[in-house]
Amino acid sequence: YGQDRVQELKDQLNFPFLAGNVIDNEWEEPVFDAIHYAERGGVKIGIIGQAFPYTPVANPRYKIPNWSFGIREETVREHVATARQAGAQLVVLLSHNGFDVDRKLAGRVEGIDVILTGHTHDAIPEVVKAGKTLLVASGSHGKFLSRLDLNVSNEGVTDYRYKLIPVFADAIQPDPEMTAVVNKLRQPYEKELARVLGTTESLLYRRGNFNGTFDDLICQALLTERDAEIALSPGFRWGATLLPGQDITLEDVYNQTAITYPHAYRLDMTGEQLKLILEDVADNLFNPDPYYQQGGDMVRVGGMGYRIKTREKMGSRIHDMTLLKTGQPIEPGRKYVVAGWASVNEGTQGPPIYDVVTRYITNQKTVSIPENSSIRVIDA
Repeated sequence: YGQDRVQELKDQLNFPFLAGNVIDNEWEEPVFDAIHYAERGGVKIGIIGQAFPYTPVANPRYKIPNWSFGIREETVREHVATARQAGAQLVVLLSHNGFDVDRKLAGRVEGIDVILTGHTHDAIPEVVKAGKTLLVASGSHGKFLSRLDLNVSNEGVTDYRYKLIPVFADAIQPDPEMTAVVNKLRQPYEKELARVLGTTESLLYRRGNFNGTFDDLICQALLTERDAEIALSPGFRWGATLLPGQDITLEDVYNQTAITYPHAYRLDMTGEQLKLILEDVADNLFNPDPYYQQGGDMVRVGGMGYRIKTREKMGSRIHDMTLLKTGQPIEPGRKYVVAGWASVNEGTQGPPIYDVVTRYITNQKTVSIPENSSIRVIDA
């Protein structure tokens, strides 16, 4: 939403907003607070906040032109020292780094007792230990709650007990006050959000390293509605699953596509450019150094197949790119009509992706997604 909107929302909060790794480019000063102190069971806790370090890379830089991000390992080390000097007996890092990044960070920065790690959307049933640091990952979409009980003494954390608790929404009595707030906010839009566009015969999900059936649906919509040969869709990890036989509502489409840079572009790309895109995203995922991994999943493709060797170096992972409608190899020098969305480039033109997908589902009425066998992992 941009930095001005973030500041506006932050000022409305009645709880701390922590992001110690965000720096103002002009003044070279922190934009937000880094540490909050709390007391539980007689133990003073220092809570350090860490924003997604690759925000200007994975999202439009033009929306946050005055801020810089990064893992900032040394800054985290300084925040830990500050918390300890202030008397914190327990130091918790509330992190959007991603699990693998946090695991590496825990092995390089001493003094962090617990990392509540996010971004990758993974729910891990047990605590993962990195040295003396406990890493907790609670998943996404409110599907789980984590409970971590700690014994803390002058020697630090001496014992712990952990439980990943599934949340069964239909077995929990909603809080009346919160329900009233939600209903009030949704009321002006409820009828339109509930509008049925069609029905799915397939399980529509997003999470898969290389594809998901809802992503395949988005790619089909781009190919058809934007009259393209090849479709590209980002490997986002958010969006709720729909079951076979379930209606697809407008809200379901928004759940998978609602971002502030939604334009569905249509342009020419050479085969060489397509390979560079796939290689770049693959390196974000499979680089052996976690600090070079930005999270998410592989860019989704429609109308094209390929094979991938995930253990190879950047530039050598993608092989046998094929145009599916002809079965012919993608030629490096030939131009192809490509449709995609979520470009981080300023000035991208095209209809919003949610309108593209809505139109496609409405025209199809019933959606059926065949098994996707166009991508093959060929690691030995």
